[in-house]
Amino acid sequence: HVQLVESGGDSVQAGGSLTLSCSVSGDTYCLAWFRQAPGKEREGIATIDMDGDTTYSDSVKGRFAISQDIVGKTLNLEMGNLKPEDTAMYYCAADYQSNRWCSSLNTGFSYWGQGTQVTVS
Repeated sequence: HVQLVESGGDSVQAGGSLTLSCSVSGDTYCLAWFRQAPGKEREGIATIDMDGDTTYSDSVKGRFAISQDIVGKTLNLEMGNLKPEDTAMYYCAADYQSNRWCSSLNTGFSYWGQGTQVTVS
């Protein structure tokens, strides 16, 4: 059984940076970050597969970086040049699917954290 706990959400000014972390218990093949703004659908923004390959949505490419600390069992999301439209609840997610599935940024992950709020003004 996989358990995920996010942390690091905060209120920041536009142009600033923030790093989110997700504590991961259990073994998984695919880890991801999603976000959901009020009134909008949940959006996949970054994934990392079992080979360490990463995929990003166009909305965050070049500004965000996903990484995994295997020893510390932590998934991180470094966010830079933050914009007001990045304001959302951020969730980490995990699954056992293939690398191809992992890179598709779909929302069908089996395990989810409780979310951490990021507000950019």
